[in-house]
Amino acid sequence: MDLAVLKHVIEEYIPFNKFLGVTASSLSRGRVEIEIPFRDELVGDPMKPALHGGVMSMLADVAGGMAIWSTLEDMNHRLSTIDLRVDYLRPGKLEALVAEGIIVRVGRSVGVADVRLFQRSAPTDTVATGKGVYAIKSPRVVPPTQ
Repeated sequence: MDLAVLKHVIEEYIPFNKFLGVTASSLSRGRVEIEIPFRDELVGDPMKPALHGGVMSMLADVAGGMAIWSTLEDMNHRLSTIDLRVDYLRPGKLEALVAEGIIVRVGRSVGVADVRLFQRSAPTDTVATGKGVYAIKSPRVVPPTQ
């Protein structure tokens, strides 16, 4: 996988990521670190105040999927989320949120990744953890006609 292409996919190609301003701060084979900048619209509980849990789960899903994708040969493979579990450990502060996705296992048709969410102001304080399971669809090969 060309990591520069993966960075472009994360930041520019996927409309939802682009709309939310997701950026890739670190990419390597089997590990990604992505983040979303804080915006007032991402607050889920204005009384605390705290980030919305859906923002955390979205970022966990993207980080897990991109960690899997980083191990594949090329961008012709397709991924879809089979299962995503997120454990919310503390309220997210009103600042950028970071997700680190690391592969657990990548097989021919399924990949599994662990994710940890944190904020740069307190990098050892885990805000949430996640585990994602992703279906890997290989490019369809059309046999030549004879």
